[in-house]
Amino acid sequence: MLELIGLYKTFNPGTVNEKRAINGLNLTLEDGDFVTIIGGNGAGKSTTLNLIAGAIPADQGTIRLDGVDLTRLPEHKRAKYLGRVFQDPMMGTAATMGIEENLALASRRGKSRGLRRGITNQERELFREKLAALDLGLENRMTSRVGLLSGGQRQALTLLMATLNRPQLLLLDEHTAALDPKTAAKVLTLSEKIVEENHLTTLMITHNMKDAIKYGNRLIMMYEGHVIYDVRSEEKKNLQVSDLLQRFEQVSDGEFANDRMLLS
Repeated sequence: MLELIGLYKTFNPGTVNEKRAINGLNLTLEDGDFVTIIGGNGAGKSTTLNLIAGAIPADQGTIRLDGVDLTRLPEHKRAKYLGRVFQDPMMGTAATMGIEENLALASRRGKSRGLRRGITNQERELFREKLAALDLGLENRMTSRVGLLSGGQRQALTLLMATLNRPQLLLLDEHTAALDPKTAAKVLTLSEKIVEENHLTTLMITHNMKDAIKYGNRLIMMYEGHVIYDVRSEEKKNLQVSDLLQRFEQVSDGEFANDRMLLS
């Protein structure tokens, strides 16, 4: 279970550039929830994920995951609880290292490393099996440098790396936004498969409202740093994009014509 309780975050406080990014955010995810997050630019979506991951500190409030208080833990100590895939396919992997080397690093994340030798045969077979399940042929290119992969292949690999040790929470930060539509659809289908097979609690940010409706069991809309709409299960399945647009228009007083949320 993820609990966000009374979270606040202000950037550049006391200056002309002061920006209240998160404003009394309260959110609870049950185990196995797959939640899509939508909202306009500056709604606080990525800031929320950064607060959870420890990339930035909260000004106020509590972040609790499965009973563990993460609020004051540094980012590197939260890594053993979390998996994260970013928008940029270049993030989350070491471009100059091979596919199997990247997977080995992910497999050992958060564990005591000690004086370990190279990749074992057992590890290599596990990696080959996991890669084959991606259906991208990467199991036949395990020594290839990651920097040589396409954006879609790299995102699929990053997704596999983020979930290799079954994180308690998976964070997908617009992880298909930089991909072409066909590749994005493939990565989203793969994401759904991995989440369902591993029963992962997941937060996925997207600007594509159709994807937000299609994927997951719950959808939340953020505006000015807090949740303004929370819908789940059958009600979510019956949503239309027009319903979301209407809801957003109501809270934004119609000032959304140029918002990126409408471009998808």
